[in-house]
Amino acid sequence: MGRFVKRGDIVWVKPNMAWDRTPEFAANTNPDVVATLVRLCLEAGAKTVKVGDKTCNEDKKTYPASGIEAAVKAAGGEIVYLDDSRFKEMAINGQRIDKWMVYPDIVESDLVINVPIVKTHSASKTTVCMKNYMGVVGGERGQWHQDLATCLCDITRFMKPQISVVDAIRILTGNGPTGGNIADVKWVGTVAAGTDAVALDALGAELLGFKPEEIKTVAAGEKAGLGLMDYRKLALREIEVV
Repeated sequence: MGRFVKRGDIVWVKPNMAWDRTPEFAANTNPDVVATLVRLCLEAGAKTVKVGDKTCNEDKKTYPASGIEAAVKAAGGEIVYLDDSRFKEMAINGQRIDKWMVYPDIVESDLVINVPIVKTHSASKTTVCMKNYMGVVGGERGQWHQDLATCLCDITRFMKPQISVVDAIRILTGNGPTGGNIADVKWVGTVAAGTDAVALDALGAELLGFKPEEIKTVAAGEKAGLGLMDYRKLALREIEVV
């Protein structure tokens, strides 16, 4: 973590905690993964580690239900409920999105750690790193679904990913992104971290049983120069924890 966090940094950890679901349903990022990142950032010298997300269900329900709120506080992090009045129009300068409402505290942090969970999604087939960036924006996000792949490329480029940590401890294999049926949850027991969001999205697609090239957002991300779909060409390092 010392490679990414400098002493005195303000870090924003961006999980998926959009849904009023408890951890076993795999609709939100695993709270233990989020808490561990908070602890590692503080140990690396971060001044503050903030955790927050623009939720779909009511945040006063999703934050506690996800288990993330309690875990972050126990690890010494700061839970932030995003104030709708504070979203600010920013220049995205994308192919599809020119300007959009973005939460300033997130993008003005010294480091943003993107921490999605691997899930299926009714609109995009999968949701991993690129899709998780929708949680930094406000406004009428439903408009993005008219051309979701291009919009996700636009916001990913705007966010300039430095590091993403993918929670694949439990993955949601059906009825995503909300879930709600334990039968759709599969235990994988994996966490993947890297600097290439497209590569991590490709890995997530494979874990869900898809070919990465079948996922429009992954293919569009590589075409846009945001990363490499064939993650096996990267310098991979695998660690087994017993």
